[in-house]
Amino acid sequence: MPPQQLDDPSLIAAELAARGIGFERWPTRAALPPDATAETILAAYAAEIQQVQRSGGYLTVDAIRLTPSHPERQSLRQKFLAEHTHSEDEVRFFVEGRGLFCLHIGEEVLQLLCEQNDFLRVPAGTRHWFDMGSSPRFTAIRFFNNPEGWVAQFSGDPIAERFPLLD
Repeated sequence: MPPQQLDDPSLIAAELAARGIGFERWPTRAALPPDATAETILAAYAAEIQQVQRSGGYLTVDAIRLTPSHPERQSLRQKFLAEHTHSEDEVRFFVEGRGLFCLHIGEEVLQLLCEQNDFLRVPAGTRHWFDMGSSPRFTAIRFFNNPEGWVAQFSGDPIAERFPLLD
């Protein structure tokens, strides 16, 4: 069966829901200033953050913003490209830019181009990886159930090498 490409948010949500993945489209606010700090980003989305925290018991929230000039972009890209799982749900709200979120569920791999307005909830234990591209440009708010934030268990499987990258 040839790969399926979906652009309609309701169809994307239905396909992902059938696999236990949550997907929604949320409106984003006005463009953030180029020099927006994590605090500025979190303040701009305080109402949405409170709503998500109440619904999922997320103790920790942060904002990640990566641009082509970020000094750690290459090492972060390599780390996120390695297939891994988390002992908690992975919850992201993309407020700017885009990134390629790849889900390894059973025998299939789904590649989801996450863009501005996309809210994604991946259940704990789901194998996945993320590609931000060689010239990253995205901002995402991340929600965590533990105070440590992002903690991954790497599978050691080189599967990500067999799939297209964002570039």
